[in-house]
Amino acid sequence: MFNIIIAGIASMLTDISTEMVYPLLPLYLASLGTQPAILGLIEGIAESSASLVKLFSGRASDRLRRRKLLVLTGYSSSTLGKLLLYLSGNWILVFLGRLIDRIGKGVRVAPRDAIIADASIEGTRGRAFGLHRAFDTVGATLGIAIAIFLISRLPGNPAFHNYHQIFLLSVIPALLGVFVLFFLKEQHTNKSVSLPALRVKNLPLPLRRFLFIIGIFAIGNSSNQFLLLRMNRLGWSPLNILILYFLYNLSYATFAFPAGKIADRIGKRKILSVGYGIYSAVYFGFALLDKDTGIGLPYILFIAYGLFSALTEGLEKALVSDIAPENQRASMLGLHAAITGLGLLGASVLAGILWNLFGPRAPFILSSVLGVCAVIGLQFAISTTQIR
Repeated sequence: MFNIIIAGIASMLTDISTEMVYPLLPLYLASLGTQPAILGLIEGIAESSASLVKLFSGRASDRLRRRKLLVLTGYSSSTLGKLLLYLSGNWILVFLGRLIDRIGKGVRVAPRDAIIADASIEGTRGRAFGLHRAFDTVGATLGIAIAIFLISRLPGNPAFHNYHQIFLLSVIPALLGVFVLFFLKEQHTNKSVSLPALRVKNLPLPLRRFLFIIGIFAIGNSSNQFLLLRMNRLGWSPLNILILYFLYNLSYATFAFPAGKIADRIGKRKILSVGYGIYSAVYFGFALLDKDTGIGLPYILFIAYGLFSALTEGLEKALVSDIAPENQRASMLGLHAAITGLGLLGASVLAGILWNLFGPRAPFILSSVLGVCAVIGLQFAISTTQIR
């Protein structure tokens, strides 16, 4: 439990830093005249690069049995990425900042999640990952609240100067997150471990089927920044968009731990199915939005989107941890992250192209349809005896 709490505090501090800047990036890039297709390219490449790194980082963590060093390296790289955002004045430096930040995430996530899995036992991993996601999302909520306060209080032109001041201030909690990680406890070993080749045929059948469904879903799960850009193009102010994103994270933080506890009791597959169904409904709602839509619907959609995240993100990792061989847990978590990240690359690039060619409704309709496909696939591709 000690390691779960320390990992949670570090994630909370880092997410304070990240969410101080993340919801501002599409608004900042729009102020620089950047097109939606470029936003999709930035997010897609940054997130997919991170996910490929997660695969190798998880493999190295299992082979060397040294997880803490990789976690520290990853969190430190993310701090450097925030500094590049402060120095940026065009989309290229924003891209480099996001790339370094996301690669840092790629280095840290699989070994960190393996530390959480190692600190818990089967039957309790849903609540362990739910607790970590709760810490993480409380940090995200606080980060957005800080951004809301700063964007409304800092002097200067909010299209430029305020953004850069917030980028610089975001470095402080990021550094504190790195400091906390020095308290992680790790069982050291001087022996490296020989692992079987990471091939599809070597994976347990339930894991192969589950990762296939995750891959289908990921193709439609584009960057959250398209949700923020959607509201920006509908005329919502940066401050009001931050409030919407705050409500998303507040909803996420509220439901993450209870969702994990319920999933441990009634089955992770059932909760994931509900989550994917909510996702499909939410994205269809975003497709229907226009300037004449009442202000209440966007608030409902962002709160529901937070519920979707609470019901799925931690539980996917918990399910992979349950199915994976114990000596390859970080590798399998890294593989899961690689699949979702590569899907995000395709989804974000595709969303940007569809937006440019057919208008803003097109990418949201596609995401809604693939959410339904994921619900159906989860019911028919995996039996209840393989995955609850």
